[in-house]
Amino acid sequence: MSSPALRPRILLVDDDRKLCGLLADYLDPLGYEVEAVHTGPGGVERGTEEGWHAIILDVMLPDMDGFEVLKSIMSGSITSVLMLTGRGDETDRIVGLEVGADDYLPKTFSMRELLARLRAVTRRHANAPAAAPSDVEADLTVGPLHVSPSTRVASLDGQPLPLTPVEFEILMALARAKGRVKTREKLLEEIRDREWEVFDRSIDIHISALRRKLGDDAKNPRFIRTLRSAGYMLVDPRQP
Repeated sequence: MSSPALRPRILLVDDDRKLCGLLADYLDPLGYEVEAVHTGPGGVERGTEEGWHAIILDVMLPDMDGFEVLKSIMSGSITSVLMLTGRGDETDRIVGLEVGADDYLPKTFSMRELLARLRAVTRRHANAPAAAPSDVEADLTVGPLHVSPSTRVASLDGQPLPLTPVEFEILMALARAKGRVKTREKLLEEIRDREWEVFDRSIDIHISALRRKLGDDAKNPRFIRTLRSAGYMLVDPRQP
């Protein structure tokens, strides 16, 4: 007899206790195990622990800036983070993505929208059955850049790159299409499992973060080229 599937574990960091209760009541019957903490330091302490499938983090915490919480979490964990922005300010969303958040939602979200975003980020942490050897995707090499889909590790000149889950997904998608253009729409479809939004700048922000970690220069890129009105392309810097 097979053991029951593990429930995805979600950490909710928000001082709004009523909202936390509503989210827990909504997500529990859908198979999620939700734990809530209501302070920034509490979010840092619990968020850097192992075992979370995703963290839902409020930007507007009263005792500690939500972005500082995010920075601390990202320094000790690679868990996917979904940020809640009460002000709906695009600046908040951009800063969150630059620091390492995977996605964001304004606090005017509907429960169905939150569930869709949550499913997208937790899918990357799902306990999928072990693949047969013939089903394991081969490692991808682009010059000095090495991407391993099976271990979800990317390295440059033999040194591991500290990528967030979304950054790794983007890099892997670009590596699979080495030398071919990937449109923003296609990248969003592949990594977010949600419809592309005309004003969604998240891909550009994640690409910018990837370039920094690759030591790339947007004006004279070695790895990730931008093709105006088309998208992005990963190239081998050792080839002309």
